[in-house]
Amino acid sequence: MRLIKEKTSIDFLSPNRRKVALTFSVLFVIVSIASLATRGLEFGIDFTGGILLEVGYEQSANLEEIRTDLGSAGYNDAQVQRFGADEVVLVRLPPQEGDVDEIRDRLTATLTASGQGAELRRVEFVSPQVGAELAESGALATVFALMMIFVYVMVRFQWKFSAGAVAALVHDAIVTVGFFSIFGFPFDLTVVAAVLAVIGYSLNDTVVAFDRIRENFFALRGVSAEESMNISINEMLARTLITGLTTLLVLIALLVLGGESIAPFSIALIVGVIIGTYSSIYTASATALALNVNAQDLIEPIKDPSLIDDLP
Repeated sequence: MRLIKEKTSIDFLSPNRRKVALTFSVLFVIVSIASLATRGLEFGIDFTGGILLEVGYEQSANLEEIRTDLGSAGYNDAQVQRFGADEVVLVRLPPQEGDVDEIRDRLTATLTASGQGAELRRVEFVSPQVGAELAESGALATVFALMMIFVYVMVRFQWKFSAGAVAALVHDAIVTVGFFSIFGFPFDLTVVAAVLAVIGYSLNDTVVAFDRIRENFFALRGVSAEESMNISINEMLARTLITGLTTLLVLIALLVLGGESIAPFSIALIVGVIIGTYSSIYTASATALALNVNAQDLIEPIKDPSLIDDLP
């Protein structure tokens, strides 16, 4: 039996703080779902299908002139934006009819006709059918990951812990995706990969905390479940903060230095790491506590009735 050397320094799971955290979590989720229902997501070419061109110029590109040239050539729905440097432009077009090579040649001729010294650096073609299949596959991958995580945590710990872990992960995924909807950031396959990475990161944080909680449930006798979980979270707090801060430093460097193409991936991970650190305490642990988890839930039942007579 382990003695309690000192009281927990931060009372994370007091009833009042749990209510405040629950209010914020519910608010975040509601706002995210409302934005997804009303505004939707700015799906990238991976999901919508179409043509993506990256064009480099010798000098700062004139976006209005590029839009005018494309409109004159019949591409009135073209979206033109800078891609990092002033000399690099990203052009998005809806799906076009015709031969791929013919479309590429026509676009190249249109972009170079202005005399700005255009260089076609990248061209991507995605059909609408492929985009729809990718969107469906991304959603199924997320749902399947959450189901498998529920089973894993239930086998390793207990169903009350499993419910807390999945509640935290669903919370993280909805808030991260909702952030992209609210601020209108482009949502493509790299963001889906980032959301799955966030689920893995948050799960790791939650499982480490649950391991310490399970250990303290048996080591700290005569202590309530709330206090035992508070002590466990405080014991893991330094590890959680150090891991989160070092991860954020890398992601911020990736966002600043990685260029526009990797920016959505970096933003999703930054938001996910912050939300995941919060949810491992105030969603996963609080949900398990709300389900009245205790040390008895972790005791395996005796399968051989004859062993009961041998108990003192």
